[in-house]
Amino acid sequence: MASDRPAIHDWTRDEIRAFGYRVVDLIAQHLTELPERPVFRPVPADLQRQLLDGTLPEDGRPAMEVLDEFARQIEPYPFGNGHPRFFGWVNSPPAVIGIFADALAAAMNPSCAGGNHAAVFVERQVVQWFTRLFGFPRGSMGLLVSGGSMASLTALAVARHVKVGFDIRAKGLQEPHARIVVYKTAEGHGCTQKAIELLGLGSENIRIVAHDANLRMLPSSLETALAVDEANGCIPMAVIASAGTVNTGAIDPIGDLADICERHRVWLHVDGAYGAPAILSSRYSTELAALARSDSLALDPHKWLYVPVEAGLVLIRDADAMRQAFSLVPPYLRTDGSATGVGGPPWLSEFGFQQTRSFRALKVWMCVKHHGLSGYKAAIEHDLSMADRLAERVRRSPDLQLFTPQRLSIVCFRYAPAGLRANRSRLNEINERLLQRLQLDGRVFVSSTIIDETFWLRACVINYRTTGTDVDVLPELVTSLGADLSPPSVDY
Repeated sequence: MASDRPAIHDWTRDEIRAFGYRVVDLIAQHLTELPERPVFRPVPADLQRQLLDGTLPEDGRPAMEVLDEFARQIEPYPFGNGHPRFFGWVNSPPAVIGIFADALAAAMNPSCAGGNHAAVFVERQVVQWFTRLFGFPRGSMGLLVSGGSMASLTALAVARHVKVGFDIRAKGLQEPHARIVVYKTAEGHGCTQKAIELLGLGSENIRIVAHDANLRMLPSSLETALAVDEANGCIPMAVIASAGTVNTGAIDPIGDLADICERHRVWLHVDGAYGAPAILSSRYSTELAALARSDSLALDPHKWLYVPVEAGLVLIRDADAMRQAFSLVPPYLRTDGSATGVGGPPWLSEFGFQQTRSFRALKVWMCVKHHGLSGYKAAIEHDLSMADRLAERVRRSPDLQLFTPQRLSIVCFRYAPAGLRANRSRLNEINERLLQRLQLDGRVFVSSTIIDETFWLRACVINYRTTGTDVDVLPELVTSLGADLSPPSVDY
């Protein structure tokens, strides 16, 4: 029977306020108590079983009870990246204003495919801010996406549309054509290989370009690879450069690569998901100014700009090419781009794959408005100085070895007392065990990497809360735990 009562309980203002205040209390407690808690602790086995129970709840429960369950079972076991001694991978703490921006965006809950509503214009403004920051020309375009992986996939889809020499949208890859080739170094992020595979190009058509001792792409090797492929009738589609590799923070010589790409008419995509914001630093601003010459750029505001995940961004130099690569407008969504009607400007969904798009831009917009360029410059300089401090502490320790060159805010090092340095396999084994102890110890958290068959501990400092004291704990703890794993009385 029809009823005037809503099918789901419609909260009153007082109920919203009471629940909201409790949520705010939990957020405040979580953020302010983190430094006194272990950096990381795994979810207990019994709780894992509860959380993995696939039984759907038949009847609902009061909202406060659900929130209490969150406080007991979920909040105590975070990933760890909000802690000032979390140095794993490339994961920053969330800017507080961004946390509340996410809630405000969810309250509005718009679909950001397009239309004449505020969320669309906020996203367009955010894109304009970043095109100007990185020196892209007028006529550039971009989108907020989930992260660097989707940013690179989007960019390489545009590159494929522009550079393969035939109508890829109509013909696809079914008909015979020359081999389409993409170029990157072994240090490039794995997401770009995923993108190449998803785009139907095949990982066998990735040319791994040699890098120098600093893990930077060698322009001469790229030039040679392009010349060989062109001579063999291949279609060089794109070069993928890095502005801060995840392994070591290496920055490819983007200006030199741009020269080569212009000569060979090849798309230059730069993965700056981690390192691109270092353009705001005094140390890297000149080196990263060459980003302005790229055809596309992937970056993650949810990394070094501390925006809560998900907040990735792709920038494309040629807005028309981006739209041509993706635009497919059904009759029920067609718009004339009116600034005064319901349709608004050209829809954002015409510039990427997603039709349903969340209001990601609000948290980026509010974070940038709140911190400003000056605030972000100070935070990035702080993180660089903390990485410098860690590198110096490692350099001064007789039992630790620093990977050089140390770049951006990544410090790779290992426990390597003098008596064991000639035994790489034994040191690899010790440092692998050391990593496990460090990660479960709770006092600090680092990740790892392998470079030229050598296992390294890897610390990435992208946390404006990290202090010198937090950094100093790490080498001291590594030295102490490492000594336990390699007692001098044992003959290796």
